Amino acid sequence: MFQLLSYTWSYFVQVAGLAIAFIFAAVFMYLALRKSHSLWMRVALVAGFIGVSMFFYVPNGLPNGFSFPLSMRTYGPAEGPVLPAKNVIDFFTHFNAFERVADIAGNPNDLPAPLDRTEPAHVYLELTAKEVIAEIAPGVYENYWTFDGKIPGPFFRVREGDTVTLTLHNDKTSLHHHNIDLHAVTGPGGGAASTMVAPGETASFTFKAMNAGLFVYHCATSNVANHMTHGMYGLILVEPKESLTKVDKEFYVMQGEFYSRGGMGRKGLQLFDAQAMLDGNPTYIVFNGKTGGLADHMQMNTGETARIYFGNGGVNLVSSFHLIGEIFDRVYPEASLSSPHANVQTTLVPAGGATVVEFKAEVPGNYILVDHALSRLDRGAWGVLKVSGPDNKEVFDGIVVPGHGH
Repeated sequence: MFQLLSYTWSYFVQVAGLAIAFIFAAVFMYLALRKSHSLWMRVALVAGFIGVSMFFYVPNGLPNGFSFPLSMRTYGPAEGPVLPAKNVIDFFTHFNAFERVADIAGNPNDLPAPLDRTEPAHVYLELTAKEVIAEIAPGVYENYWTFDGKIPGPFFRVREGDTVTLTLHNDKTSLHHHNIDLHAVTGPGGGAASTMVAPGETASFTFKAMNAGLFVYHCATSNVANHMTHGMYGLILVEPKESLTKVDKEFYVMQGEFYSRGGMGRKGLQLFDAQAMLDGNPTYIVFNGKTGGLADHMQMNTGETARIYFGNGGVNLVSSFHLIGEIFDRVYPEASLSSPHANVQTTLVPAGGATVVEFKAEVPGNYILVDHALSRLDRGAWGVLKVSGPDNKEVFDGIVVPGHGH
């Protein structure tokens, strides 16, 4: 209980403060009116004040991110993005069972090596849906819903023509049902229809990887947007039969949105804001699950080539992916690996979509990854690629002043 209070104290302070203010205001009104009005008039005025106060207090004072807004009406094919009261109670009673993850951000270098085979194979993939507590910013905590305890989930790599068996576990500490929809799958729900698992359950299905490309996967349990904006997404690469060109470095990055009450930077546990999600107004927009999630993790040397696998977990925004100070030699738009574009500055990545970009590092320095809708940088959408090596004054000759430019 004390641990829970340490995460949510600010909400309790706000709620208690408003409640005390209203109570004292009602008492003050009663005392002020007791000499000039009848008893029934005093009672009626105080009752009216309490009624009006509750009208404002319930939607504004209570932490209505739990299972609110109570009157929300949506028109999707399934339930809206609200949490049932039972889930709210279960969350508090099982709070101590959630794993505390020291760093939720998936390492951008953590992806399997390119495949070295030329024939199709039967590939077995496995992952676990797990709900955890971790920081999205210093002192700011989210109840993340994840695949394998990181955001994004694991990077999968198969070959065009492979037969793939995927097994999904739902950790016993989870509160919600989960499943998986892989955009690389041709079949009902992209696999979601065969993988619905309650906490502690496991399900499997098999599919054929018929189309080369880089594909998003995500939880598709209703409310789908709710599950995705809690962090349940990742990428699967289906390598083409002719293979991709060899590069020196590969990186794995995904953009995502988080919606919470109380404003950006509010300390403690964040409460999900369903209305903000429906309105498309995220509190945080981040790479790999948290602010600064890519810091100190991406390095390469001059003369090396790199490929970034970039996905957009959404759930609302289109990303304008850009690497400040670099031009993409090749971009595979919408992650189709058949017809790359050359010499691209910024590439659009739709929600639930992906791209593959390639470039060669020629000048040392720090290169900033951004969504070039640049106000999103201040919400957390940035990363740093550090390039080391000797100066190349033929390409760039100037005094680099730290803190200037970007």
